[in-house]
Amino acid sequence: MDPADPYAHVDPELRPVMEAYLAAMGGLSGLPAAELIAAFRSRGSLFTKPFLAAPAVERRVIPGPRDAPDLIVHVINPSPGARKPGILHLHGGGFIVGSAEGSVADLQAEAEALDAVIVTVEYRLAPETAHPGALEDNHAALVWMAGCAEELGLDPARIAVQGESAGGGHAAMLALAARDRGEAELCFQCLTYPMLDDRTGTTRDPPAHIGTLLWTRELNRIGWEALLGRPPGGEGPGPAPARAADLRGLPPAFIAVGDIDLFVEEDLVYAGRLVAAGVPVELMVLPGAPHGFHAFNPEASVSRRFRLAHINALARALGRPELVAPPPLPPMAPVGGG
Repeated sequence: MDPADPYAHVDPELRPVMEAYLAAMGGLSGLPAAELIAAFRSRGSLFTKPFLAAPAVERRVIPGPRDAPDLIVHVINPSPGARKPGILHLHGGGFIVGSAEGSVADLQAEAEALDAVIVTVEYRLAPETAHPGALEDNHAALVWMAGCAEELGLDPARIAVQGESAGGGHAAMLALAARDRGEAELCFQCLTYPMLDDRTGTTRDPPAHIGTLLWTRELNRIGWEALLGRPPGGEGPGPAPARAADLRGLPPAFIAVGDIDLFVEEDLVYAGRLVAAGVPVELMVLPGAPHGFHAFNPEASVSRRFRLAHINALARALGRPELVAPPPLPPMAPVGGG
């Protein structure tokens, strides 16, 4: 493999469309943090999908944390009077970009496959809101979800949390907070290439071929600094789940990450620490998979393997039958589309 080729380690099925998307998102490297965040937010339409016709989606405004604004959540597949499993979803975006609304179409497909009620949260983004703002938003949404179980049609004893990238980090933070506060319980945490450690790319650098695409060391520093309100990687525990001293008593976990994702080492270490703490863990490491890989080509073999493992991990945790194939996903907007 050509060491100068940033795609040398990428699964061949992922490479063409990934190159196209990264070209469309190009020209941002080296910008000051504020300009880079604004540029990423302005190009968010590249990754949006229209809602599906079914299952139903309700946009709700719910009480936020104490002394904070109300929250917007999207409730997918509400089923008043039923007792379906529930999933609280936290979107990705490096703590600084992204939206719950942008995840709805994929979550509709997941809700239908699992016959579950899914709530996705428009938590406050950094740097406008530093930690613990988003954590408090997400915890408020979990408490609301459990408290409105009958209205939403879900079983409060079967609520999982899931998230991807920064959403996976937020999900892990929420699992820790829910354990410590005891106001609402989680039965499972489903973490897709979660963003867990502010030391990655700051005081700890991965091998040169890891974390070169999409989410890089530079972006990781910017994302964590925005969330923390200070330079990342310093002394002290902070909110990063990887820094939590005690992982005992957390819900069982599914963790998936690509072997060239910037987060691969921190995710492997976290999985090992969960195991050592007596927490059941299913760990999946996908060869040739950079950050965000399955969004670029959902039908690539590596993406299908991940998607099937992901949906079946949730199915087992929530008491649903396992699937023999991953549910079809709606396509992204065309590159350059609005």
